[in-house]
Amino acid sequence: MNAMARRMFELVEPIGALPYTADEPNETMFALGFTNYWDTYFAGRAAPLGFVNADVVDALFYNFAPGEVARHIPKVWRTTTPEAAIAARQAGCTNALRRILGDRVDSSAFARATDLLVKAATSAPTQGRPMYAALRAIPIPDDVVARFFHAGALLREHRGDGHIAALMTESVGGAG
Repeated sequence: MNAMARRMFELVEPIGALPYTADEPNETMFALGFTNYWDTYFAGRAAPLGFVNADVVDALFYNFAPGEVARHIPKVWRTTTPEAAIAARQAGCTNALRRILGDRVDSSAFARATDLLVKAATSAPTQGRPMYAALRAIPIPDDVVARFFHAGALLREHRGDGHIAALMTESVGGAG
């Protein structure tokens, strides 16, 4: 990986990883009625796809062991809707960013960084990037902190779709 790509990864990855590393996103997802982390993971991450079956999610979440996706999809949609999962995940990540960054989120520098991140995140191609395309179809939030998270999540899904393409090209199987 070249130095610029590595630096971008180091800057953006912590934003996109918030749903998996901060308490607030889990708390907002648990408030929807979930009782375990993996249900929140699959509901939050698959929500941009809408009400698709486990086979579709499994094809896009290539790295999970056989049957893992089916243990959660469509069960999670009996607990909540994709729209509610998107809103809860976004609210939780926004709360986490506000806690982590404090009053920095009110600065003009943060607004400028957010604008640049959104521009980068929405300028990437969607071809061959189904998770990125699904997330990109969600309206960009008005709130600057929610927009910052959304842009980071877009770039993380774009990268993740690239990993799946690389694994498929090299005939590397999913976990299992």
